[in-house]
Amino acid sequence: MYSIRYVYGHIQVYDHQGKFLFSADTEREVREELMQYAESAA
Repeated sequence: MYSIRYVYGHIQVYDHQGKFLFSADTEREVREELMQYAESAA
């Protein structure tokens, strides 16, 4: 589970505990980063 927040024109992504994971400029970048993050965690 992830939390996505829109902050001053970019997107910040946090894990289920509220820990910052990464930021991105677009939702597409978020999806790509989340796929990479999930693959590395597996």
